[in-house]
Amino acid sequence: MPAGVGPAAALAVALAFLPMILRPDGGWMAVAVSFAGTLAMLAFVLRMLPQHYPHPRFGLCNAVTQARAAMTAGLFGMIWSGPQGWDVLAVAAVALSLDGVDGWFARRSGLASDFGARFDMETDAALALVLAGHVWLGGMTGPEVLLLGAMRYAFVAAFWPCPWLAAPLPVRFGRKVVCVVQIGALIVLQVPELPPMAARAVAWGAVGALVWSFGRDVLWLWRHRA
Repeated sequence: MPAGVGPAAALAVALAFLPMILRPDGGWMAVAVSFAGTLAMLAFVLRMLPQHYPHPRFGLCNAVTQARAAMTAGLFGMIWSGPQGWDVLAVAAVALSLDGVDGWFARRSGLASDFGARFDMETDAALALVLAGHVWLGGMTGPEVLLLGAMRYAFVAAFWPCPWLAAPLPVRFGRKVVCVVQIGALIVLQVPELPPMAARAVAWGAVGALVWSFGRDVLWLWRHRA
């Protein structure tokens, strides 16, 4: 096991108590949900490391991604005390601001790996899903906001009937930009009392960008299918 996994896991477990710190009225159920999400994340890490991480050190890069994933689990637990709010926005903004930092650390320290790239991508997807759940339960927009959280998982589910969708994609900067737009829009939608028309405009704008990004990738995969 790479050195540094233990301290990073301890930090992740500590972040599981975010719901109790920020929203104590949520009680221990919120912490239990957050802790369950953190354990699922740690199980993913332990399962993926042996096969996809060739370096002897876990590194600050992966510790940052793991902290982002733990914040996402904490946001999931916070739903139990009510959706949306400035506290949700603040935690999500920190998680988004750290996106890219992990990649920079990985390149600078020579610890880039398939594991790190996959871990970062799955953390982004989980954060989007949790934030979309906050917005939808808050009633600020219609069900279209769920597309911002579920589209990645719908794409993965389509691998079964259409295995050609699982082929590797070329690296594209635009894909990362759309991911930032997607999560940025979901963070804006956490603002309490956002005017409904503004909320719907933000949601649909982000959905449009996401549909374009996924559509471009699906078209590329279709053209290059075996």
